[in-house]
Amino acid sequence: MLAAGTRLGSYEVISAIGAGGMGEVYRARDTRLDRIVAIKVVSAALASAPELRERFDREARAIAALNHPHICTLHDVGRHEDLDFLVMEHLDGETLEQRLKKGQLPIDQAVAIGVEIADALAAAHRAGIVHRDLKPGNVMLTKSGAKLLDFGLAKTAIAGAGVTPAGASMLPTTPPALTQQGTILGTFQYMAPEQLEGQEADARSDIFAFGAVLYEMLAGRKAFDAKSHASLIAAILDHQPPPLTAVNPALPRALQHVVDRCLAKNPDERWQTAADLHRELMWAAAAPADAPAAAAPQRGAAPLWQRPVPLAAVVGVAALAACAAWAIPRAVATPAAGGRVARLAVVLQPDEELAGLAGPAVALSPDGTQVAYVAASGGRQLLHLRAIDRSEVTILPGTEQASFPFFSPDGQWLGFFGQGKLKKVSVASGTTQVVADAPFGVGGTWHPDGTIYFTAVNNGGLSKVQATGGAVAAVTTLDAAAGEVSHRWPQLLPGGTALMFNAWRGPGDDEKSVDVVELATGRRMVVAQGGQSPQYSPTGHIVYARSDDLFAIRFNLQGLRAVGEPVRLEESVYIGGEGTSFSVSANGDLAYVSGSPLRYERQLSWVARDGRIEPLSAPPRAYTNAVLSPDERRAAVNVDAGTVEIAMYDFARGSLTTVATPGSSQAPRWTADGARLTYRGTRAGSRTLWWRAIDTGAAEEQLLAGPHIQTPSMWSSDGEWLVYSESHPETASNIWTLPRGAKATPRALVNTPFTENAPRLSPDGRWLAYQSDEPGRTEVFVQPFPEAGPRVQISSDGGTEPVWSRDGRELFYLNGSRMMAVAVEAGSAFKAGTPRTLFEGRFTPGPNGVAGYDVAADGRFLMVQPLHPDPPTNQIQVVLNWVEELRRRVN
Repeated sequence: MLAAGTRLGSYEVISAIGAGGMGEVYRARDTRLDRIVAIKVVSAALASAPELRERFDREARAIAALNHPHICTLHDVGRHEDLDFLVMEHLDGETLEQRLKKGQLPIDQAVAIGVEIADALAAAHRAGIVHRDLKPGNVMLTKSGAKLLDFGLAKTAIAGAGVTPAGASMLPTTPPALTQQGTILGTFQYMAPEQLEGQEADARSDIFAFGAVLYEMLAGRKAFDAKSHASLIAAILDHQPPPLTAVNPALPRALQHVVDRCLAKNPDERWQTAADLHRELMWAAAAPADAPAAAAPQRGAAPLWQRPVPLAAVVGVAALAACAAWAIPRAVATPAAGGRVARLAVVLQPDEELAGLAGPAVALSPDGTQVAYVAASGGRQLLHLRAIDRSEVTILPGTEQASFPFFSPDGQWLGFFGQGKLKKVSVASGTTQVVADAPFGVGGTWHPDGTIYFTAVNNGGLSKVQATGGAVAAVTTLDAAAGEVSHRWPQLLPGGTALMFNAWRGPGDDEKSVDVVELATGRRMVVAQGGQSPQYSPTGHIVYARSDDLFAIRFNLQGLRAVGEPVRLEESVYIGGEGTSFSVSANGDLAYVSGSPLRYERQLSWVARDGRIEPLSAPPRAYTNAVLSPDERRAAVNVDAGTVEIAMYDFARGSLTTVATPGSSQAPRWTADGARLTYRGTRAGSRTLWWRAIDTGAAEEQLLAGPHIQTPSMWSSDGEWLVYSESHPETASNIWTLPRGAKATPRALVNTPFTENAPRLSPDGRWLAYQSDEPGRTEVFVQPFPEAGPRVQISSDGGTEPVWSRDGRELFYLNGSRMMAVAVEAGSAFKAGTPRTLFEGRFTPGPNGVAGYDVAADGRFLMVQPLHPDPPTNQIQVVLNWVEELRRRVN
């Protein structure tokens, strides 16, 4: 036991709080920040066991990543002399275990605590952390609500009839109230049946424990109790606790249903996620006391925001209609602290889905009264507008191929990009006007003085133009010495004297930063490394995205600098290749499209012509752009690992190896002899063509220099021609060819104001297939090669990523989730049959204007297959008064 005044680094022990088998807990003072903390000193037994030390360090890192108002915060991990310790948030209050000794809780209080615990579990489970020791002793009741303790630091293992030393919390927060035998009983009483049977605990085991805790709060007695270990285990495995409605007749029977499903013996019959449980608990709390339990919703029923929830003290949600229309008093000014937070979803029409998800596809008006979004239906991609207090949707005419919308300061106009132009459309009349050229627009912002700051191309700096049109002027220039490729997503800061934006040095997270430029002086500062799509919150924070998560960092407007460390927020947002789909309004609301890091976990698979899938043995990775070597013994593929790497899969060995390159390297393509890989390399401020021999260890060489972004597509079968696409400030993306040779001069093949890419040569080298958006949506075309001639449109209702069969008798392309095939005669003349569907499935498209799949000589397709469902693309998540939630998380 440490004496008062003992120093552990910068922490000074004040008094002991408690002790357990795996450590001691002290109240201490952080002398650097002058705050009171709780310190857990690890026992000598743990410190001397390498496997426990390793687990301790690993789990501490995981828990430190959690930031949630109902999870006890881990501040620090330290070592002083021979003592290891954790520094935790110090909490004033009592444990739920201590409170339950006084009897059952009032229903509304028990449900309020349950909602908070379920919300904390949901946040942790999304981060991949399972508690595994949820019980009343690990819940602290404070003035600010319930706090879940010891997250992830408990793992139970049953061996025969006993309990291993890891059976209780590794570092108990609270003093043991029972004998050793009693502590084991206390842990057993909240264990799921699968844990007692020696199986690994998962998130559903936490849900069982939650049900036992909620039962105890509502009934004033434990769900499972017995006089011996054997009897207690038998009760958990085989018996049901007395019905809650019999123990507490005033209880709404819908709550009985929630608890019963938590306590199901079979994990498959429980709520499958804590997020589901959280929603259902709030629904049940709103049900009348005499409502039959059978009326409780099952999976697939309308979500919470589509039902009335009068439990305002717990969740603060207004009644919302099923179509996601709502009517709540709005505050246009910067919101003051306080007020309720409400979450809901704007659901699109049945035949619509969000489009333009390569970047922000949603925008909230400054006053939060309207939401604009890009949606596709029937092959048309248009801007949609919806008033917050109405369910009707207005489709804005003249906004074909719209992307990346943004509002004017008064909310009367919407700026957007489409068909190579920066445009604006009147919210009231629907009148659309062209403002300026923008072949590859990636973000805009509207100054109160009528100036629009925008990014016209994806390989240049920021520009500005008057909203009425006129001359375009440069605002920023790329720092080539720093390797900058482009400046994107400008956002005006309050006062209009500075812009924040993304400085891109490549597609990897480590190649992006959030920067700020002072408009009067041009002075630039870095706000956050690794972030993208920054927006300013009226709380005084910069909010940005990284790896599907939102982060916030406090920002000093006067000094134009970040203050403190970034905080990861709960929302998981959809990140596309060019930006992130979220929007923060000036009055403090948030709209976003849900994302999930799991959507990047993919596998390489063979797909037969009838759609049968045969996964390869390559481990799951964030794969894209799979392409077979000419001899079909290997495949090259991109792997997004922060920087975008090239990997090679050997079919005979079943091995995956990385091809070493000094930076992000995209769209690998084999030379005709299979000796080299050609790719787009991000190097020293440019993204151009590079290649390297793959079996000799030779360094990479630049194949073609230039100021524009170049993406290889394929070499001709004779090895004499490389076809590639190149983005250009004036002509969007076009198709070029490069003859092989030291003094070769590139030549344009398809050079129009429209976007043409994904070129593929026929096996005999006479015909070029590619995709173009000239018809108003992307379609597949074929024209002669190497000399241009009349082209033939192959697809009729949308087509992307054309690939020839090895014998040149078929041309394949994608139509959404469908693989299409067209019989062709591609000799001296070209003839095409009628497209037909081969199979349909979930496969990852190829980014960067290349085909993301390949076709073998035997007719099988090498494709990239997602392992997890995509987040819904037919709804927008909206959080009203989100800034209040942000304040709680960052303060």
